Amino acid sequence: MSGINKHSRAITDGKFDLDAILHSKDKVFVLFYATWCPFSRQFLPVFEKHAERKGRDCVRVTIDDKASLFDKYRVEYMPTVIFFHKGKPSKRLDATPHVGLSEQQFVDMIKACTAAQ
Repeated sequence: MSGINKHSRAITDGKFDLDAILHSKDKVFVLFYATWCPFSRQFLPVFEKHAERKGRDCVRVTIDDKASLFDKYRVEYMPTVIFFHKGKPSKRLDATPHVGLSEQQFVDMIKACTAAQ
């Protein structure tokens, strides 16, 4: 699997089953993004940096290959991060249109999700 490190998984084509990944882990942060979106490209290194922390499962999903998942999880703006707890969406961080997401927003989300579970 290209683009995968030991903590972060990249889902970039039809070979991967997000539902299976979500149900195999208690806590998963999923980044929904587009390779052509400047706000997604800006946020991707932030997501990757935090994905490298031990004990944190993170998955990247591009709209280029998995558009149906964007509909399923009602992703309207990119990037969007959804935290799944035991396979179900628990918290989400949607980009502000024409602004994107900041690292501080993501850090706050991580703290809130890990403290609440």
